[in-house]
Amino acid sequence: MQYRFNAFELDTDNFVLSVGNRPVHVEPMVFDLIRCLAEHAGSVVSKEQLIEKVWKRSVVSDATIASCVKAARRALGDDGGAQTCIRTLRGRGFQLKLTPHNAPAARSMQSEPDPASADPVELAASRPRIAVLPLQPMTAEPRLALLGDAVAQEVILELSRLHWLFVISRGSSFKFRGADIDLAEAARVLGVTFLLTGTIVERGTEIVVDVELCHVGQAQVVWAERFSLPTRDLMHVRASLAGQIATALEPRIQSFEATRAIRIPTEHLDAWSAYHRGLWHMYRFTAQDNEQAARMFGQAAKLDPAFARAHAGLSFTHFQNAFLGFTRNSDEEVRRVRRHAERSLELDPLDPFVNLTMGRSEWLSGQPETALSWIDRAISLNPNYAFAIYNSALIGTLFGDGEANDEKVVRAIELSPIDPLNYAMLATRALTRSVRGNHEEAALWADRAAQSPNAHAQIFAIAAFANELIGEREKAMAYARHTRSLNPRYSIADFTTTFTFRDPALLGTIRAALTRLGFAMGS
Repeated sequence: MQYRFNAFELDTDNFVLSVGNRPVHVEPMVFDLIRCLAEHAGSVVSKEQLIEKVWKRSVVSDATIASCVKAARRALGDDGGAQTCIRTLRGRGFQLKLTPHNAPAARSMQSEPDPASADPVELAASRPRIAVLPLQPMTAEPRLALLGDAVAQEVILELSRLHWLFVISRGSSFKFRGADIDLAEAARVLGVTFLLTGTIVERGTEIVVDVELCHVGQAQVVWAERFSLPTRDLMHVRASLAGQIATALEPRIQSFEATRAIRIPTEHLDAWSAYHRGLWHMYRFTAQDNEQAARMFGQAAKLDPAFARAHAGLSFTHFQNAFLGFTRNSDEEVRRVRRHAERSLELDPLDPFVNLTMGRSEWLSGQPETALSWIDRAISLNPNYAFAIYNSALIGTLFGDGEANDEKVVRAIELSPIDPLNYAMLATRALTRSVRGNHEEAALWADRAAQSPNAHAQIFAIAAFANELIGEREKAMAYARHTRSLNPRYSIADFTTTFTFRDPALLGTIRAALTRLGFAMGS
């Protein structure tokens, strides 16, 4: 369906919000909120309706809803003061306002876009290509120019670890330097879709770097950020700044590619675009989206049989099927997790995501020690890989080391503060408290995890037992009911076969708490 309101158009079939034929990037949760308001344009949508439609009845805090509404307003060129697009009716809910010359118009898609009229960049069957230009010093000090080149070179080295990204070498990209560079011409000569540019300046005792990532074909700034570090150790500044920049770049490019892929008609998807459309669905953590993600990854693997990440993605979706109980035949899912993980490893043994999926396949098979070795290998391939660091922390916590692994989770959250798996990182912080017997703090972190977007049945089970252990029976029962609403077959065995704590006393305590909350033992 397509909804037109004010100057915007919302295409729910292709997951695109646009204004004047120009796509507006929004996170999936924000897109769902705008869709919910558009479906009831002109009417008031209550907070309860939003929770049901957008958060699938998860336990959500008012702050989370307010943050999502704020992001939706920002995407629509609105704010909480003006409320020209989204109106807040205190105590009642939210309303999508319409300008007088626009009525809500919903229509079915009559036909797919004509590929001949599409932007050729959009349909190009190639992976993203990026050039990192030398940082432009804001003063004439030679030391600053040298440091700017060094930081850019380190960023090139860090990005070169990402096998899915084509990175132009320094010898070519460093020919374009200075404040008056024609970026479009640089991109044409270098043959890239993305350019990273920036400035460097020394302010007092700090080095300050401003960077900007642009998609040249769409003349769009994808991301911009400011980094600063003390000047006392310039070698440390060089490596640390480069690591921070590269870590921030990866998810932004992936997100941009996913949004781009959604705009391409399915029959015209190349392997890379199909893979990124799969990622978009994969990180929504519902049975329907997981199934769609598997189809997209399968299409990518069919189009490019040597595409390692397509097979790793398939391994991930089958892991979700088993881990979240999306299918009944968990044994077959476990076999598929391993088969696709092994195939991806054959194709690219040095890809961090591939090594991570091997580790998760071992964990699902009841081999946490072997799993940890694979996950640590993924971290060695990319030391800033937040997803792998979090997985390492979770398994290490199950072994009983809460303190050291809590530090790892904090590191993962710092590296990826808007990660779609943030709820899982928060839940792991809860478990690091549980293994140390600090049940009060465990319950606090479990509450935060359960209130985060994408939280699933396992997260609510953690929140249930954590609150039961501190005497918060009413809250614990509410979490238990929500666990069952997400997975009616959920049992204690579903928890204990996944979270294999080495401490038998703690495991017994958790079993007893879940039993008191009415969960069956299972098998």
